[in-house]
Amino acid sequence: MDVFIGEWGNLLLRWAHMIVGIGWIGTSFYFIALDYSLNQQERKSPGVFGTAWQVHGGGFYHVEKFTVAPPNLPPHLHWFKWEAYLTWVTGFGLLIIQYYFHASAYLIDPAVMPLEPWQAIAISIASLLVGWFIYDGLCRFFGDRTVPLAASVFLLILLAAVLYTKVFSGRGSFIHVGAFIGTIMAFNVFVTIIPGQRIMVGQLLRGEEPEAKYGKVAKQRSLHNNYLTLPVLLMMVSPHYPFLSAHPHAWMVVALILIVGGLFRHILNRIDIGEPWEKYGWAAPMAAFALICAIFVTAPRQMADTGPVISDSEVLAMTAKHCTMCHARRPTHESFKEPPKNVTLETLADLKRYSQLIMIQTVRNKAMPLGNQTHMTDEEREQLGRWLRAH
Repeated sequence: MDVFIGEWGNLLLRWAHMIVGIGWIGTSFYFIALDYSLNQQERKSPGVFGTAWQVHGGGFYHVEKFTVAPPNLPPHLHWFKWEAYLTWVTGFGLLIIQYYFHASAYLIDPAVMPLEPWQAIAISIASLLVGWFIYDGLCRFFGDRTVPLAASVFLLILLAAVLYTKVFSGRGSFIHVGAFIGTIMAFNVFVTIIPGQRIMVGQLLRGEEPEAKYGKVAKQRSLHNNYLTLPVLLMMVSPHYPFLSAHPHAWMVVALILIVGGLFRHILNRIDIGEPWEKYGWAAPMAAFALICAIFVTAPRQMADTGPVISDSEVLAMTAKHCTMCHARRPTHESFKEPPKNVTLETLADLKRYSQLIMIQTVRNKAMPLGNQTHMTDEEREQLGRWLRAH
């Protein structure tokens, strides 16, 4: 019953994470597109930077954006913040339920680094916080110098990826790159954007002239969030695709994902502005090339087919040692009451039936056993692969 309740808790929290995440991403995409579609030539009210006419759901909307702030605040001001806050809270909740409570299975791989659960959790929390402070320091140091700041943030994320791939399991490392980026994005809202807007509101209420610098910084951080959204989305679903983290230098895959996602977001933003293709078309072949490189890097390598094929009894003994604690009709692993995805590996017929899955998940990607808790060796994986190919 405890596992059943835990599964429901995981599902509901994941559902909530998706709901608020969609809301946050939607507002980010909308407001960046709105900024880029503003018409500065239309006759405007005093203090207005630009306007936009929009149609949606059978209604017409006329939107105005002030250069700094309106002369007087309306009685009702809508704040877009809870989507960001709740996305981070639910995401961190999932990190706790999935990776902290089951650190030995999902977060730690003894073949990468033998850690105690508390050590892995401490590294996780500390790295997320330290990453934010370094990012914030880079933004303050470089200011509005876009190119060196972008390069520095790119390198920061790559350094985090190298750290995670040297410390955590494959799935744990990639989900932490996503959490690292997501923490930067959420803290941008919580620590920088909303406090700056509150200062401007306070200045208006006191009859003072609002300082434009707070709006400028908020716009910069919002744009960072916009460009990081597509890479972080892929990182968050990466545990379902272990081939992404199977490469010995998986940080290269992270670099390519950042490039592809950032360039594609840049193309969409330029389209929203209405720029001619000649000005941003260069990004399309670069994104395509980076994507091809990512596919090439993650492609399965041909394994050596030399050596004797182990017997049926030996392969059953191997799966009994490494697989059936989870993949049995009655699993003995504490995290499961039913075999994951209803895959059982107790008989020769089971092994033949799921041979392709076993070859991908266990032999090539080394994603199974979970967290390599049973310390399956590379030699055993090769032996299993030879048996599967022979049958």
